[in-house]
Amino acid sequence: MTAKTRICLGVLAGAHGVKGETKVKTFTEREDGIARYGAVESEKGDQRFTLTFIRVLKPGLALVRAPEIENREDAQALAGMRLYVDRAALPPAADDEFYVEDLVGLRAFDLAGADLGRVAGIYNFGAGDVVELQGGAGGSAPILAPLTRAAIPVIDIAGGRIIVDAAALAEAEASDPSLITEAMRQEDA
Repeated sequence: MTAKTRICLGVLAGAHGVKGETKVKTFTEREDGIARYGAVESEKGDQRFTLTFIRVLKPGLALVRAPEIENREDAQALAGMRLYVDRAALPPAADDEFYVEDLVGLRAFDLAGADLGRVAGIYNFGAGDVVELQGGAGGSAPILAPLTRAAIPVIDIAGGRIIVDAAALAEAEASDPSLITEAMRQEDA
């Protein structure tokens, strides 16, 4: 696993008003976290913004201003831009908390030690966090697992691995079939 130096805090979501105020879909625990860790920059690192948090528009959506965004047209042109901050600016994760970037790339094994592939991503479709595993033995289809202690009892970042309880996965899928995305259903068709 390679060291990651930047963390994505959110994505610009378009203009709000005429003075350059901007909506931001936040990936932080609280919406004001988007402006808490210093200047943010674009994915390429070619643009920097000093954000000032104004207010929460709705859960997961903040209103901000930045001197680098002068008007509505500027704000609208930046819609879709992901905002990153240097990892060193963030506090260490608490016990049983993880930054998504810490999990992506970890090897996944079942309780018997069988290789299930790597963590390809963490998603939240509204019912809780879901871990996507890809590249398991035999080129199997991606696996989606709820990010719960029952389904993933071991997260060993230092060891570069997670352990997945297949029985808990089967139980979660039986009780909540929405864990399988529409895209995966279409892929199987």
